[in-house]
Amino acid sequence: MRTNHVILTLGSLLLSFTPPVATAGENPEALARKIYSDLVAFPSSQSRGGSADIAKYAADRLIEAGFPEKDVQIMGPSPSAAGVLARFHGRGEQEPVLVMAHLDVVEALREDWSMEPFELIEKDGYLYGRGTSDNKAGAAVLLANFIRLKRAGFEPSRDLILMLTGDEETDMYSAMYFANEQRQQIDAAFALNTDGGGIETHEGKPVAFVVQPAEKVYLTLRLEATNPGGHSSLPRHDNAIYELAESLLRLQAHEFPVSLNEVTRNYFRQAAQFHDPEMARAMVALSEDRATEDDIARLDSLVQLKTMMRTTCVATMLEGGHAENALPQLAAATVNCRILPQESPQTVVSTVRSVIANEAISIKTVYEPIASPPSPLTRSVMDLITGIAEEMYPGIPVITRMSSGATDGLHLRNAGIPTYGVSALGEDANDVRAHGKDERVRVSDFYNSVEYWYRLL
Repeated sequence: MRTNHVILTLGSLLLSFTPPVATAGENPEALARKIYSDLVAFPSSQSRGGSADIAKYAADRLIEAGFPEKDVQIMGPSPSAAGVLARFHGRGEQEPVLVMAHLDVVEALREDWSMEPFELIEKDGYLYGRGTSDNKAGAAVLLANFIRLKRAGFEPSRDLILMLTGDEETDMYSAMYFANEQRQQIDAAFALNTDGGGIETHEGKPVAFVVQPAEKVYLTLRLEATNPGGHSSLPRHDNAIYELAESLLRLQAHEFPVSLNEVTRNYFRQAAQFHDPEMARAMVALSEDRATEDDIARLDSLVQLKTMMRTTCVATMLEGGHAENALPQLAAATVNCRILPQESPQTVVSTVRSVIANEAISIKTVYEPIASPPSPLTRSVMDLITGIAEEMYPGIPVITRMSSGATDGLHLRNAGIPTYGVSALGEDANDVRAHGKDERVRVSDFYNSVEYWYRLL
């Protein structure tokens, strides 16, 4: 009740807020662009040493802008997963708000790219480089706006907490460290995550402003079939590779049941307008709990929709055998599951056990799954996000969407801090390059994200 009461006061703040005037001679776009370029230049993948250097850079920039050293801390579970925690002190009228991004990236090799991946390169209206969309744009936007507001003498009504993590792309130990070891320092009414949501574009034109209040739960399983083996000239009936393969085919054929939560129910209703009439009708019917089997089959035909309404488990890695002339003594498969947040991981493991139908195959959990309950669609929070979106993108609908991937936000939700993905960064749904070759962001989309977050902060 206390949190809801505090959040409800945000709407009135938006109506009376006057953005601070930038200091003389300061160019907000140049500031953001410089920080963005500097961040991309750090090869901050875990395979190259992680985030220690980039975290120091971020902390130094904040201190240079006037933040007291005591309010800017480099911390984390290890040097390679170092993060930054900074506090922008306000008048203390309400509970703090936390804003977040991650500094690390997935690896990028020069031979796989058309250009140098760790250099911000502008070409044909785009900014190229590893992390340009995931998630150094978000880190640059937050750093630039914290610096801009500090230099302008802005005093927020409440504390703003900046959390930059160091290993979101791998183990997420950095986010777990903040959520578990520094829980009091990050305590906030809610969190806004630059690594979720965004603006869906088609041919450069925005068609929807997406907010991410939920994401699936990550679960990895290892399935193992063992056998005494023997000489390959004397085949056994109980071959470990065959047994594992048969079990995986049964798992492939299995469909987990359809289930909706508040976020996905809203999504199917809101996003129906972007689909053909028959698909739209099926989406609305699902949101109203009256979908037929034919409707479900139609929705399943689009993987983006299927993953919104079902838990999925898919084989991603295989190993087996030890010699070409020997029967396999071990066959193993890695199965990655993305679980709807309202469902139990234990129930999913039990379902997998039942589906593979072979007690001789062991199932081990590789990572302990972490619950990520959907964040409530609190009206005042959604009104705040939506209000600024409507100012900048009039006529573009704001929709909520559950992410099928995982972000650091799951650890904050698990720690009791409602978290909303609001990157405000444009991305073409048919040209998603995060983690891939020639990752890029449209120049105008980056600057629009900078402006959106300035108004939001």
